Amino acid sequence: MSLLCRDRVVIVTGAGGGLGREHALALAAAGARVVVNDLGTSNHGKGADESAAQAVVSQIIASGGQAFANADDVSDSAAMNALVAQTLDTFGSLHAVVNNAGFVRDRMFVSNSDDEWEAVMKVHLSGHMALSRAAANWWRAQAKAGSPIDARIINTSSGAGLRGSVGQSAYSAAKAGILALTLVQAAELGRYGVSVNAIAPAARTRMTEAVFASMMERPETGFDRMDPANISPMVVYLVSQDSRSVSGRVFELEGGLIALADGWRRGASVDQDKRWDAGDVGAAVAKLIAEQKPAEAVYGT
Repeated sequence: MSLLCRDRVVIVTGAGGGLGREHALALAAAGARVVVNDLGTSNHGKGADESAAQAVVSQIIASGGQAFANADDVSDSAAMNALVAQTLDTFGSLHAVVNNAGFVRDRMFVSNSDDEWEAVMKVHLSGHMALSRAAANWWRAQAKAGSPIDARIINTSSGAGLRGSVGQSAYSAAKAGILALTLVQAAELGRYGVSVNAIAPAARTRMTEAVFASMMERPETGFDRMDPANISPMVVYLVSQDSRSVSGRVFELEGGLIALADGWRRGASVDQDKRWDAGDVGAAVAKLIAEQKPAEAVYGT
């Protein structure tokens, strides 16, 4: 891999395993200095273990790279402010954050407890917000002081956020929220030199193996389409200076596939330029549904 991210300083959350680990290793191989954040919780957000993050740091350093570990909770705003400060103290700058940390509490919608719902929202939505805001405040201050900024936020959504997934109402809602957050961040932060994009990866992780076991099985031969390392080249590109003109985009990634999500846009419409009679609405809706291209199916249906 070329040194596409030479001397770029990047914080990667949830980088102790799965996709985050592959992102951290790929970024380091591309010349970045990497902050490996991972609380070390279980797939359901239980417990804590700093060893996973430290193992990735040790691997990066053994390969000649620069990295340090951090085990703070991404949903804790004070901790994320401190993480940005620690990064600046250690590496002297910050160029990108890759928001990847998360876990699942899968339930059918009617069985989802308040605690389960809030835990998933907290790690995904609040986790994406807290670190991004801490970094963005520093970038904005630097830009207002006249320093040139060429920074990145890479958010992690999911096909569940784009289409929904049976048994994953909280996760799907959180991942859909991340898509909307990405659009707003891109619109607001571009003036400060910050590009913001999201990825919706399909790959083998402890979360997907639990839900889509057969789909995630390793093949005996040939291309391993679900290898999480397949996703990281896009992350390396988005962190690099080469991607500065790309912002507000969502990329679906699977194996060797790169697809640009079409976004939310107005579809079939009718406007009679006067208030509708409720009795006439049904026929208009039926006509619109017939004209509109069908939506992609919810996962699990």
